[in-house]
Amino acid sequence: MRHKVGQRKLHRTTSHRLAMLNNMVTSLLEHGAIRTTVPKAKEVRPLAERIITLAKRGGLSNVRLAARTVKDRTVLQKVFSEYKERYASRPGGYTRIVRLGFRRGDAAEMALIELVDRPAKAPAAAETTEAPAEAQTEG
Repeated sequence: MRHKVGQRKLHRTTSHRLAMLNNMVTSLLEHGAIRTTVPKAKEVRPLAERIITLAKRGGLSNVRLAARTVKDRTVLQKVFSEYKERYASRPGGYTRIVRLGFRRGDAAEMALIELVDRPAKAPAAAETTEAPAEAQTEG
């Protein structure tokens, strides 16, 4: 039996693994979604959800606890303002892991980890189709 089963080591030293996971959590909170391998996504999920839970509670001590993981100050401000309001009524489960298939080079299983209820980007292609028509003038 494997008592007190810990996290995945991901074939890295402790310092490298912790730095990588902190960077991935920061990128996830900054961009709303990141593409990575399935084991890494499963390791990032609890860290990201803990940061959002700290933001929902608010307070200086929780900001300092979150700053241990999220080193970027602008991302930290975004978490404690935007995400705090967005997930105020949600009791948990702020992230989603979507499997994307296998990577071509080494056949690693890829996944998209994203924040739920994130706003979709508006397509800007409709505006660019009208610009060439206006550029055609007589002369």
